[in-house]
Amino acid sequence: MTTATAPRMGFFTDSSLCIGCKACEVACKEWNQVPVDIRFLGRSYDNTGALGANNWRHVAFVEQVVDGDVRWLLNSDVCKHCTSAACLEVCPTGAIFRTEFGSVVVQQDVCNGCGYCVPACPFGVIERREGDGRAFKCTLCYDRQKGGLEPACSMACPTKSIQFGPLDELRRRALAREEELHARGVPEARLYGADPQDGVDGFGAFFLLLDEPSVYGLPNRPRTPTKDLRGTWGAALAAAGALAAGLAAAVLGTRR
Repeated sequence: MTTATAPRMGFFTDSSLCIGCKACEVACKEWNQVPVDIRFLGRSYDNTGALGANNWRHVAFVEQVVDGDVRWLLNSDVCKHCTSAACLEVCPTGAIFRTEFGSVVVQQDVCNGCGYCVPACPFGVIERREGDGRAFKCTLCYDRQKGGLEPACSMACPTKSIQFGPLDELRRRALAREEELHARGVPEARLYGADPQDGVDGFGAFFLLLDEPSVYGLPNRPRTPTKDLRGTWGAALAAAGALAAGLAAAVLGTRR
């Protein structure tokens, strides 16, 4: 998506460069005044657990044993800012809108806390804040973008694992990185969310992963649930039309 004024902006997160420092989490919380929500899980260095109303960036720590050796998979997860954004489509108040940069943002002063957006998200990203009731998630630092600034998380990332820029340019950069890793003997490197033909028509924030998405807690084949809803409504309307036609025919037959 592009507008007359700006190309669509987004994130490319290269998990092969992530060192698990959590600078992105801290920068996000500081800039957006997101409440601290630390969960000591007892089995990992991952102390945020998952994305939610109080965690707009989540650094996943995945410990694996491969051929007797231990390795860590690290990835900084974030809202995908989907091209087909179910949260936006189901919002009854218009609180969720798409910005001129292509990101999907919740307007807190319009959100009524209905929660329809929560089950609509195929990634479990958006959540209502306890004690508040309204929905919260990453805004792709919309306020910073309007001021010509880079989002806080990507600016704070010391290894450039999180890259911000025009989405088309990021896709080209990501494809080149994937080819580079394959050439260096890392065949498991794969892009997740860069394909605009996927179940959400492409992510506005996509990833390079070193294993199946499910290993990182991501759905392997995400799909916007409202796509199925359209088909369901179409079938229901067709059935209703057929029923109405049948009733009309029966009434006319009785009159005759």
